[in-house]
Amino acid sequence: MSGISIVGVGNMARALAARALAGGNAVEIIGRDRVKAEELAGTLDGATVGTAGAAPAGDIVILAAPYAGAAEVVREYGDALRGRIIVDITNPVAPDRQGLVVPDDSSGAQEIAGLAPEGVHVVKAFNTVFSHVLAAGPAEGRPLDVFVAGDNAQAKARVSAFVAGMGLRPWDIGGLAMARALENVALVELGLMNHSVKHTDFSLGITLLH
Repeated sequence: MSGISIVGVGNMARALAARALAGGNAVEIIGRDRVKAEELAGTLDGATVGTAGAAPAGDIVILAAPYAGAAEVVREYGDALRGRIIVDITNPVAPDRQGLVVPDDSSGAQEIAGLAPEGVHVVKAFNTVFSHVLAAGPAEGRPLDVFVAGDNAQAKARVSAFVAGMGLRPWDIGGLAMARALENVALVELGLMNHSVKHTDFSLGITLLH
């Protein structure tokens, strides 16, 4: 069991909070709009509401807000994030959905890591799973895969254990530089949605052949 603070009140925040609670974790919802945070927590049995800008209660802090807002949260919280693991689920996708808004040699997760206090570990995860797919969980006997990237082995292990405890299957894909690849996978998913699949009722995962 972990203490999880989720910054955000949208669909991903709701899906993550529900699965985290079902996995036996303590969940805190934090939003700039406290009324919306309270409304979301009220729909989740056992979730509490935190105060924006104050030290999060959880030892794992999930940034479940759009990329620009998530980066601003890290700037604002500053030293209040010390001792926590930050999980970045964002996709810094350009408005035309043809690329990313971060430098070519970086990723949203790396940019967020650069804003975090020294010693705070950032892990990329959940950015390739649509919110309603996450809420529904494994379908037709197939596990729902979550790709995890980060530079600190202990932080990745903690996040992977959290993912597994939610009934999902974590895959370690390497250091935080691999977050760029994961963010490009999100672009692939948007391309599939726009050009061939035509909906978002799908997930990308691993099939082991032996």
